[in-house]
Amino acid sequence: MQKMKTTGKLKTTGLSRETILDVYKAVMRGRRVDERLWQLTRIGKFSFNISGQGAEVGQAAMALAFDYDKDYFLPYYRHLTAVLMWGMTTKDIMLAGFGKEADPASHGRQMPSHYGSKAHNIVSHSSPVSTQYPISAGIAYGAQMRGEDFVTVVTTGDGSFSQGECAEAMNIAGVHKMPVVFVVENNGYAISVPDKEQYAVEKLADRGPAFGFKGVRVDGRDFAETYLAFKQAVTDAREGNGPTLIEIMVERLTSHSSDDDQRVYRSAEELAEIKENDPVKLFQQQLIDEGYLNEADIDRIEKELETEINQATDEAEAMPDPDPDPAKITDQLYAE
Repeated sequence: MQKMKTTGKLKTTGLSRETILDVYKAVMRGRRVDERLWQLTRIGKFSFNISGQGAEVGQAAMALAFDYDKDYFLPYYRHLTAVLMWGMTTKDIMLAGFGKEADPASHGRQMPSHYGSKAHNIVSHSSPVSTQYPISAGIAYGAQMRGEDFVTVVTTGDGSFSQGECAEAMNIAGVHKMPVVFVVENNGYAISVPDKEQYAVEKLADRGPAFGFKGVRVDGRDFAETYLAFKQAVTDAREGNGPTLIEIMVERLTSHSSDDDQRVYRSAEELAEIKENDPVKLFQQQLIDEGYLNEADIDRIEKELETEINQATDEAEAMPDPDPDPAKITDQLYAE
């Protein structure tokens, strides 16, 4: 994977100190919730976890560029930080992991890490990868046909981006100049397959122009660069200028999932290097260096998140399981 250096100054974003501190808290929430999910998986309370550790800064920059009150989000399984910013709560995530009836994504009927919330225009995805891409084009086309002012954003991973659904969705979106932002989060591995064995183009972003719209690669460790790229893409979509494909370069600090062991196919040296250059630590240091963050802020936010996550875990675990009545098995599958 191509290594990048974080250089963008936060002042270039035009965001206030308050907003940037909110972003920092969102980044730390994504990391701390993710860590709790791993703990619950390892002690047998969750069945599965697929982690977003290493991508939190890029996800926060992406999410901040959208209007959560009206835009639509079709995430993929690593986008924990982004869905938490979009409106899902820590308790929502725990409800899904515990498989509880109150889970907003599927009422306890779907695997963990399959995010969804009708109340927040977050469309739950299927386990077959990249099936969310054609759906996103359909939603965007609907907005275009009805003259509604909302933008759709859809995400997937670099391995999933090889699926034909991605090409089909981008093709039709390019033809009709749909208000959609396509995102591929590139961590350099399709489970265990490195990028050099996945694709022959220099950048996955190069596929955008093939379908008639812009393709942009950004360093997902650089908040300013990533946020400004998404802000422009959203503006273009909202003004009728069509889609953008954004490739976010991120690290994957953990194994592909709780059922994988990346030590089998990644060297000890590589794993030590990415841990040393953890994007969350880099972002924290940048905030300190540029005067947005101090030790008191760090301590306060950590304590607030610890309380929030502990409470959400306890409350979600105590909630009722889905009704075991076989007659209820198709509930929530069809519109009433």
